[in-house]
Amino acid sequence: MKTIEVDEELYRYIASQTQHIGESASDILRRLLGVTPQQLTECANAEPLVQPAQTNEALPVSLPDAETLAAEESSIGRFMLVLTALYRGQPEAFAQAAELKGRKRLYIARSPEELQANGTTTKPKPIPDTPFWVISNTNTARKRHIINQVMTAMAYPADQIEQVCDKV
Repeated sequence: MKTIEVDEELYRYIASQTQHIGESASDILRRLLGVTPQQLTECANAEPLVQPAQTNEALPVSLPDAETLAAEESSIGRFMLVLTALYRGQPEAFAQAAELKGRKRLYIARSPEELQANGTTTKPKPIPDTPFWVISNTNTARKRHIINQVMTAMAYPADQIEQVCDKV
């Protein structure tokens, strides 16, 4: 099962279209869109209209090595080292990846005010040597999730993403 994010108004509209108790959001959307089981089968076998980003095995970025990351005592320090390296290697791709956000708030922005507008306890910190700020009041698992999200959007290979996230 996949998860998609919809704005509050659309969610309320979908929920208001419920015809019986226990009807799932998928059932409601199928009914509203008039999608038949045959159409779903045909779509599952069709080529996607938008091709996923190609991964690039030799990206022009030097991520911090295990020794450098291990020397940093705090997870926020390791987090910042990785984000800085990602920006240095591909500033344009990082800027696009930084537009991603969580379910309820922004993780990365160009100003602390942007982050604070999306949450009351964000504790924005500047990402060193970049024009970006990042929320810093997250646990290590969330920091790893943010790095995973950014690196995925930047088309890093999954094994490299996993290695970097494990070191944060």
